[in-house]
Amino acid sequence: MLDKKIDAKNKIQYLTKMWEIRIFEESIQQLFEAGDLYGTMHLCIGQEATAVGGAGILKPTDWIVSTHRNHGHCIAKGTNIRSMLAEMLGKKTGTNEGKGGSMHIADLNVGNLGSNGIVGAGFPIAAGAALTAQMEGTDQVVLCYAGDGATNEGSFHEALNLASIWQLPVVYLIENNQYGMSSSIDKMVNIQRLSERGTSYGIEGVTIDGNDLDEVIMTVSQAVSKARNGGGPTLIEALTYRYHGHSKSDKLLYRSTDECYYWQEHKDPIARVERQLIENNLMTEKEIRQLENKIREEMASMISSVKLDAEPSEKDLWTHVYVEDSL
Repeated sequence: MLDKKIDAKNKIQYLTKMWEIRIFEESIQQLFEAGDLYGTMHLCIGQEATAVGGAGILKPTDWIVSTHRNHGHCIAKGTNIRSMLAEMLGKKTGTNEGKGGSMHIADLNVGNLGSNGIVGAGFPIAAGAALTAQMEGTDQVVLCYAGDGATNEGSFHEALNLASIWQLPVVYLIENNQYGMSSSIDKMVNIQRLSERGTSYGIEGVTIDGNDLDEVIMTVSQAVSKARNGGGPTLIEALTYRYHGHSKSDKLLYRSTDECYYWQEHKDPIARVERQLIENNLMTEKEIRQLENKIREEMASMISSVKLDAEPSEKDLWTHVYVEDSL
């Protein structure tokens, strides 16, 4: 049944945002396969609940720090989808004026401190941002996303120790999608749950179903509230699954089709929300499909429009290299 604490209107908005993320990901995949998008990218199809249930419930003034698998986080936090698409297509209208690409989307206007192509690099950045909020006496909270593989990096342990000592207003949300690139997380650690690592640093650790939107929202909301009120950091391990490879060069030779089928058919985060809405008579199947089709049409129109945008000039190579303000 639908959790009564989550307003029905909000649940429909969450579903809309989840579909926006999935259709955006499917669209850029098609653009890549058509040769319109260069470089690499990391799709988060199957992980929409951790994006919407995490970044999507924050205040506009709160901050997120993202990873190479960043598109869903950015969309959930409010970064303009058209600007993201333009960035990936190398257009002047992109979030970084077409010079950053898929792994370097940032939007300070909505509290998106940026994505990072270096595994584990977001942990200390989030701690630094949280320290800023603490020192300036604001009520801002930082939500730091990371993958399961990143928890084996030294930056993870250093940042958590610092955040614990200073009781910083930061929430670390680990998206455990079962694989660090091509290796099962079970072969990379000797503990049952990654959330156990929080205990070593005096940080509350909790493991949740990352494909259950309600559970993600309630857990992140509690952790954010605790951090905002001086209660310090929380480490959340969200169990989820990516349907596609680590990146576009991944041939997915390390996992079975049966495993992928199970997650898609039985634990898909979008399908679970849709069933809730239908069972609670909040939307019909027809209304949901109309919503999905509307988003697909808008995305197709947006792609056609962005393709006509101007590209950066040679002169733009020299901008944003140094701080231009005088000291």
